[in-house]
Amino acid sequence: MERRKFLQTAVAGSAALAQSSKMRPNIIYLHSHDTGRFLQPYGFAVPAPNLQRLAEGGMLFRQAFNAAPTCSPSRASLLTGCCPHTNGMLGLVNRGFTMPDYGKHISHTLRTAGYYSTLLGLQHIARDPNVIGFDKVVKPKSTHVEDVTPVALDFLNHAPQQPFFADIGFFETHRPFRTAPAEASRYTFAAPPLPDTPKTRQDIADFKNSARALDNAVGEILKALDVNGLAEKTLVIYTTDHGIAFPDMKCNLFDFGMGVSLMMRGPGGFSGGKVCDAMVSHLDVYPTLCDLLDVERPAWLEGKSMMPLVRGEKQEINEQIFAEVNYHAAYEPKRAVRTKRYKYVKRYDGRNHPNLPNCDDGLSKSLWMEYGWKQRHVEPEELYDLIFDPNERRNLVADASSQPVLTEMRGRLDRWMHATKDPLLLGPVKPQPGSTGNDPDGNSPNEPVRRLA
Repeated sequence: MERRKFLQTAVAGSAALAQSSKMRPNIIYLHSHDTGRFLQPYGFAVPAPNLQRLAEGGMLFRQAFNAAPTCSPSRASLLTGCCPHTNGMLGLVNRGFTMPDYGKHISHTLRTAGYYSTLLGLQHIARDPNVIGFDKVVKPKSTHVEDVTPVALDFLNHAPQQPFFADIGFFETHRPFRTAPAEASRYTFAAPPLPDTPKTRQDIADFKNSARALDNAVGEILKALDVNGLAEKTLVIYTTDHGIAFPDMKCNLFDFGMGVSLMMRGPGGFSGGKVCDAMVSHLDVYPTLCDLLDVERPAWLEGKSMMPLVRGEKQEINEQIFAEVNYHAAYEPKRAVRTKRYKYVKRYDGRNHPNLPNCDDGLSKSLWMEYGWKQRHVEPEELYDLIFDPNERRNLVADASSQPVLTEMRGRLDRWMHATKDPLLLGPVKPQPGSTGNDPDGNSPNEPVRRLA
């Protein structure tokens, strides 16, 4: 009798252990619009105490980059784990572009691991969010923080028992910004590469006002996790799509456009205020989750797991990263490869002047326009030494001593384009049927659009 009880207890214990080994953390994918790294945790004078709290309790990636510095392609790349010309998101959803296969979205892989998925707020990868694959789509009145936050809090206050994947997206800090009082600009900064003028200071002050609203919403979500006892068993991922909506940033392949904030806090080693200086890409998030959750990695993933960095097993996982632009407001095909030291950018449209519709209108843009930005020369190739020229202002393509590096970087980009079957290798990238765009020779994304196909 005693032996039978012992065996029953042992079996029950083994079953409980097996069950606990399958327990997986909840995942919150928290994302903002056009924020780059211009936030307090990255050393900028943009107060964000709640994001600072997230970073100090988790892991901050200081050298994180997107796969495309343009809205829909960037988000689609993170959520599918493959670059835009592979996943098919070549332009903006609001301009008629779409992905041919939403089955690659991470929610489908997570479902096989027992996850319940829900969309709460901004998504920007599908005209109809119901085609993406979420178990539930909640549509707030708007995608601003005032309307998304209550919906997110309601979900967390009534969270399901099974592990969940919650996609919580905010419109902030997209333009138009929340206008700050004029006096707020007196002691602010003009972020490089912007000149320090009253216009640019006011523009930055307005951005900071929007960032404050974003950070308050993040604080409400973190508080709800604490109140509901979910903080210790939830992996919070905060990131953004690309750089801030200023000249030479958003929609550009400089680090000001490719660089993104990325912080992760939760089980699996994402704790303790760690800082990682390794180059990582949005493409690495999906395989990282597969590794962390012990889920089979889909064959199409192009990134690498960041878990060796988290566990301290490696100092780097990427020797190089790549990014691209195809369509934004206007067609502007370009590609970039970045190593720890060098950046190489190549343009494929034959233009030698800025594509102004691909820069959002605002005070900083109007200043540049007043001083003849439209007539500025744009080089077809660019090479930058990121150690001696971190702001990417001195193009080394014509520098004799840089020719070996130029040849190497050209080769890196060419091999990647062939390996990923980049359509640019065959000529101009074809727009999708029904898509619209601006004239690249125009001045603003708000000018009349034309049918592309």
